Amino acid sequence: MTAVGLFRESKKHDDARTYRLLDGLEAAYAARTGDPVDGGDLTPFEEVVLEGAAPLPGETYPPAGHTFPRRG
Repeated sequence: MTAVGLFRESKKHDDARTYRLLDGLEAAYAARTGDPVDGGDLTPFEEVVLEGAAPLPGETYPPAGHTFPRRG
């Protein structure tokens, strides 16, 4: 088993990764539109990233029935 297989992600790690993802999304949006807040519509990719990183209140992520691939 590799060291990667031994690592369990904590809530702290998950939150840090989510914040980095959202910061990156904001930076990319600002670079594309010239405005970090209201530069226009999101691209389809940006919408997917946003939905995955920060689902709307009351929505679960991953969606019901979704399964993640299992290692090895």
